[in-house]
Amino acid sequence: METPKDENFRDTIGTINEEGKRSWVFPKKPSGRFYKYRTYVSYFLLIILFSSPFIKVNGNQFILLNVLERRFNIFGFPFWPQDFHLLVISMITGVVFVILFTVVFGRIFCGWICPQTIFMEMVFRKIEYWIEGDRGKQIRLNKQPWNSEKIKKRVLKWITFFIISFLIANVFLAYLIGGDTVIDYITGNPLDNIRTLISLLIFTGVFYFVFAWFREQVCIIACPYGRLQGVLLDNKTINIAYDYVRGEGENGRAKFKKNEDRTAAGKGDCIDCHQCVVVCPTGIDIRNGTQLECVNCTACIDECDSIMDKVGLPKGLIRYASEDNIAKKKPFKFTPRMKGYTAVLGILIAVLVGMLFLRNSVETNILRLPGQLYQHKENNIISNVYTYKIINKTNNDIVDVSYKILSHKGTIKVVSNQKINVPKQGLAEGTLFIELNAAILEGEKMKLKIGVFSGDELIETTKTVFLGPRSYR
Repeated sequence: METPKDENFRDTIGTINEEGKRSWVFPKKPSGRFYKYRTYVSYFLLIILFSSPFIKVNGNQFILLNVLERRFNIFGFPFWPQDFHLLVISMITGVVFVILFTVVFGRIFCGWICPQTIFMEMVFRKIEYWIEGDRGKQIRLNKQPWNSEKIKKRVLKWITFFIISFLIANVFLAYLIGGDTVIDYITGNPLDNIRTLISLLIFTGVFYFVFAWFREQVCIIACPYGRLQGVLLDNKTINIAYDYVRGEGENGRAKFKKNEDRTAAGKGDCIDCHQCVVVCPTGIDIRNGTQLECVNCTACIDECDSIMDKVGLPKGLIRYASEDNIAKKKPFKFTPRMKGYTAVLGILIAVLVGMLFLRNSVETNILRLPGQLYQHKENNIISNVYTYKIINKTNNDIVDVSYKILSHKGTIKVVSNQKINVPKQGLAEGTLFIELNAAILEGEKMKLKIGVFSGDELIETTKTVFLGPRSYR
């Protein structure tokens, strides 16, 4: 079947021309109420992004994702490898939240919250407008030969982009290895940490490549989120949409003529000014309908409202609306599908909160030494050898640690004669012996409940298995 002419745009990407080469997008500088709100939201999120690695909550970095040392802090709560299940639940909860948000509001995350969009539109693009000017000046600069003006502006832009990319790389590194560590590296001699410096320059190069060259291609080509819209969006999803019923009328869109009765002429409210296209950062025409390239940045809404104001027509030709709202004038309704996602999200949040409250701040593991059997000792004593590991997730040292058997009569002897102290955010490990009288053994294997004490205070209980001879059942 031949593709209709007005659907040909879906066969290609707007940033690639007919020859298969990159078609650079030079969007007009947006303005309007939504752009103002997005600016406030973006600056607030940028402050959080740049400050989080350096904020401490109870001595813990606010957000730390140290994969190499397997240390994670989320909102000041420390997570160890033993808490991996909590991270998994957190990630699943986040995914379900994004799915629900997309089902209800479309790709609004991309336009308002996504770091790629925030950096591109609110940082790098604004610098570009400041150095090179608005859309028309940028196009002329791109076409003109490499004279002194072009070299000066391009070099200034590239240097500024590199400096900001280097700053972003430092912040990104602070999330991975810790804010204090990065500050130590910055204030120290770079040559003392040459590997870190090389890693930092690699990250800088990646960020510079993304924001100086790849740009909107990240959202169009690399990011899978846009393609998920096909299965997540439906006719009831609120999205940035062009009201084609009002915009096209009976006879389609047409240029504006002063003192013309457009309704009597059967013309739609769209005056075909093309401004919604030139302001789009991904170069699409929103009037063609929902497209994966649209990042819901609201630039077309602001621009269209501005034009409608100038020609005396009602605003809202492009707005947040669902397909049903445009075609059938149906108001938004929370569908059973949305209710289902909300229920799942509520259950996941409840489970996560419950697990966080039940999470131990001290975790102890006592395991039998592999390959070792029990030993017979004097006075009918059976001895097992174990390894122990105490993990201290708090910001206070745990001192004078000792073990006592709570479930049976017996003794525990730690191999080292020194007192066991567990540093804050650290661990202690070693070897111990558990000795029981053979008369109390209940079988070949018996479970023991062991208390972990700091001085006289019980701080943790754990269980282990004691192995004895079969004859003592």
